[in-house]
Amino acid sequence: MLTQGLHRPHIIPLVSAQIDEGPRVPPPTAEESDLGFGRVLTEQVHGRFLTRDGVFRTYRYGLGAQYAERFYLSALSAGWLPFVGLVVGAMLLVNGIFALAYVALGAGALQGGDGSGIDDPFLRALSFSVGVFTTNGTGAIHAVGPSAHWLVVIESLLGPLMFLVAGGLLVARLTRPRMRLRFSESAVVAPYQDGRGMMFRIVNAQRGELSAVRISVTLVRYEQSQGRRERRFHQLPLERKFVEFFPLHLTVVHPITPDSPLRGATPDTLRESQAELLIHVSAHEETFSTTVTARTSYLWEDIRWDAKFASVFTSGPDGAVAIDVERLDRIERLAEGATSTPAPLESVAGSPH
Repeated sequence: MLTQGLHRPHIIPLVSAQIDEGPRVPPPTAEESDLGFGRVLTEQVHGRFLTRDGVFRTYRYGLGAQYAERFYLSALSAGWLPFVGLVVGAMLLVNGIFALAYVALGAGALQGGDGSGIDDPFLRALSFSVGVFTTNGTGAIHAVGPSAHWLVVIESLLGPLMFLVAGGLLVARLTRPRMRLRFSESAVVAPYQDGRGMMFRIVNAQRGELSAVRISVTLVRYEQSQGRRERRFHQLPLERKFVEFFPLHLTVVHPITPDSPLRGATPDTLRESQAELLIHVSAHEETFSTTVTARTSYLWEDIRWDAKFASVFTSGPDGAVAIDVERLDRIERLAEGATSTPAPLESVAGSPH
């Protein structure tokens, strides 16, 4: 279930939501409900399928080292400070290597510039290298000899090429549509209606607006089947899996009913079955008018019991509704056994969702 402000039901009219039923299709079979991992793979994977950052714990061999692809993806996903540090550091490293090469050619490889005030040979060579690398000119310093001139030719070609690569990466970062969702640190099993519900919260951590948000939650756990312990996948029903607008935060709730895969669940049963919640979120990003996705997972040890989420609402200017994102992870403790003990509703056959 997705609901805007679970603890403030009077603000729900601020969000226009609708349920997208989609085409009627038959329920997936056991082979079709594994999300594409395959039955063999699901039995071989140990530990969690997804990291908290949404990265699959899988590897593909036989494709070569793919250094360029790895560098490109790392440059796109890195933060701005590491990205700038990487670019500046790479250029300084290249200039330092060329400066050492000039110094290795001897004192006569670079001449002129005696009045520059730079007496150290390496600093003099580094200043000359930067001038060639950036094509800004080297002043009075000039290369002497064929070896030094060949270094100048190579560096004058390499410099603009590196600036071109850095500029391309910068443009790719600025024009890359992406969604930065912040998920609550933990999921909680909290009181919901007359029973329990599995809940977590998300908030849009970027200034860009998102709409048409869809969320799917899949439970992965070990189960006994014909005397064997096998991993099974269960799509958890959400009371609202689609909302049109996403102005504040969303609380995702799976009601634990008699028909829920989590009926009768306790901390011990989730630990024994190595349960994991796989979360997939897709939304329309309005800045670039495209669909973006985000993933994460909650392992059984990331789920809190006998607790509920604290309110994130705060006072805003001009009477507007506001939230404090720093409160996204806050929970309130409940009495022991409040949700770690199955609710009577879960054992009532035919109970409404």
